[in-house]
Formats: sequence, structure tokens, C-alpha cells
Amino acid sequence: MKKLTIIAVLAVGVLLLLRPETVSAAVREGLGLCARTVIPSLFPFFVVTSLLLALGLADGLQGIFAPFMGPLFHLRGACALPLITGLVGGYPSGARTAAELYRQGQISRQEAEVLLGFCDNCGPAFLLGYVGAGVLGSTRAGVWIFLIHVLSALLTGFVLCRLARDRGPALLGSRLPVKPTPFSQSLTGAVSAALTSTLQICAFVVAFGVLSAMLPAWIPPAASGVLEMVSGVSALSPGQTGFILAAAIVGWGGLSVHCQALSVAGPEGLNLRWHWAGKAVQAAVSTLLALLISGYVYP
Repeated sequence: MKKLTIIAVLAVGVLLLLRPETVSAAVREGLGLCARTVIPSLFPFFVVTSLLLALGLADGLQGIFAPFMGPLFHLRGACALPLITGLVGGYPSGARTAAELYRQGQISRQEAEVLLGFCDNCGPAFLLGYVGAGVLGSTRAGVWIFLIHVLSALLTGFVLCRLARDRGPALLGSRLPVKPTPFSQSLTGAVSAALTSTLQICAFVVAFGVLSAMLPAWIPPAASGVLEMVSGVSALSPGQTGFILAAAIVGWGGLSVHCQALSVAGPEGLNLRWHWAGKAVQAAVSTLLALLISGYVYP
């Protein structure tokens, strides 16, 4: 396996040397995407989320969301925050919030790992604006893609939380100890952590954008969504087929998204086995739901 990995890396290195213009264009496009979308949307969102967590937001949500998170997912109310941030802020906000909650001692390792399977999702701005209005030519299609994405995430969480037998004792009514942090320290820590996470995400966006650009010409452009979500979605066309493929691609997220989740959760020692399983299940559920309603969205 190690030899195959080395051969694959050497092959990519050779392609980089043989196709310098393609690589340069892909890097410029990736950096432009980061400057236009990733940094403006994620950096301030990360700062605010980290600061709210440090100030005790998760503890306040415990009682509010316990009636929802308990019956559906067998998780405590505080675990709703990664799900919410993932659906609002987009990839990889949910994974980062879950890792941050674990780092602060507000959820257990088992809870954080199973959350990674369904809290890391695509945000409404990308689905409604880019996928719907931009690629599929219909804001209405974007709304349906978003609804499918949310429903598939919830269904995936419902399944995973019943398959995960290693979450430890029931923690629905308990609270883990949280160390109070001064506001000044919370603010500086939030800004520093947000900057690090944003730069890591930008690096993966550029790297996988380059890999997508170097795929052989005989591979369908939409297949690049396996590697990088934006590249795959941008190759789609309006219609039932494009609608179904868009649902599948954003449900899977691409290897770039998985690496982004690893970059924010890995340093905390969290295992991503449920993340991989969850994204595969979510892609399958999204595809099925899109198949069922594609005729209604595109008569």
C-alpha cells in the first residue's frame, strides 16, 4: 500500500511538471475562490462561533434542544450546536464546532465522533445562490436541493446514532465540567484559531482544485465532484440529471471537504470513521430523494 501511495504521489508530481499552465490556472482559480467566498464567509463565522462557545452558548442550548436531540439522536441538547452551525455556515463549520465542543470538555469524544457523521454540511448560501441560481438555473431548484440536504443529514444522524454502540454511558441529562475562560483570552484565542482553520481550508480548496484540473479528459467533468465539490457542481447542466447529480455531490462533499474536516477534528484526536460513513450514507439518501422529486422540480 505504501509503494502504491508513493507511486501515486510521484505521478502527480510528474503531471505538475508536464502541465504547468493548467496547474497555474487551477491555483489562481482556487485562490480566487478563497478570496471571494471562503475567507469572507468562514473566517468571521469561525470567530463568532468560537467566541460564543467560550462564553457558554452550548451550556445555554442544553435545555432548549434536549427535547429534540434526545429522542431523535440520543444526544444531549448541546450537540445541536454543531448541527446548526454546519447547516448555516457550510463545510466544515459543523465539524469544527464539534471538535471545539470536545476540546472545551462540553461533549464526550464519542459524541463528537458520531456528530462528525451528520453535522458537517453545505450551507444555504452556496446551495441557493451557486448551485440553484448559478448552475441549475433556478432558485427553486436550489431550495429543493437545500431541503434534500437538510433532510438527508437528519436521516443520516438518525441512523448513525443507532448504529454507534461505542458512545459510552448515556449523557442526556449530564454535564461535563467546563473551565471558565476570561473574555480577552477567549477573543484572542477565537481569532487565532479561526485564522488557522481558514488558512487550512483554503489550502485544501486550492490543492484539490489542482487535482481536479489534472484529471484525464476521458473522465466526465462532473466526476471531479468526488475530489472537489465546487468543480463537480460547476460541470453540471440544468435539468433532472443535473439536479440529481448536484444532490449527490453536495451530500458527499468531496475528498477536499473530508480533508478539511480532518484538519479541524484530527488535532483533537477525533476519529473520522463516522464522518466517512455518514457522508456516504448522506450522498446515497440525497440521490434517492432527488430521484423521487426531480420530475416535480423539472416537469
